[in-house]
Amino acid sequence: MLAPSRIWWKPLGRLEKSWLLVAFIWCVFLTAMMPIWYFFGKQNVPTETYRTTPAEYDAKVKAFVTQYQIGEQNGVPIVAAPPGSDVYLRAMRYNWYPIIQLEKGETYRLHISSLDVQHGFSLQPVNINLQVIPGYDFVATIVPTSSGNFTIVCNEFCTLGHHTMSGKMIVTEK
Repeated sequence: MLAPSRIWWKPLGRLEKSWLLVAFIWCVFLTAMMPIWYFFGKQNVPTETYRTTPAEYDAKVKAFVTQYQIGEQNGVPIVAAPPGSDVYLRAMRYNWYPIIQLEKGETYRLHISSLDVQHGFSLQPVNINLQVIPGYDFVATIVPTSSGNFTIVCNEFCTLGHHTMSGKMIVTEK
């Protein structure tokens, strides 16, 4: 075998150097935008995360439902916690439990966890997306800004019935 000559590639031409410079500047710009958007974009949900077990979290959800249940829809409890309180939502193949009723303009601490596999919390049509992982209590501080019925869907494939996994959040006027 013969070794290639010392300079076996063609040196970059002016046009190639220009495109490499544009790509490098664009990468630097996008990298700088990530922390800038995080701090000044006002689109990040303030969050906390705590370790838990599925059994502990399920007990909290059941206690929450027992304390604040106001009705039922298709066998799923509708729960309305007072403004400023902790609200618990459970993900489990193939449902979100319970149906949560909130008041527009009020602050809540929304706790979300899974009892079985990883799920994705997607509030539609608002398009809030969060990962829901078993063993973690994910807490988001939220303030509903519009009233109506919102659909909660799972946006993380969680086995064969994934497409049927939906829940509901109701936001009422004061």
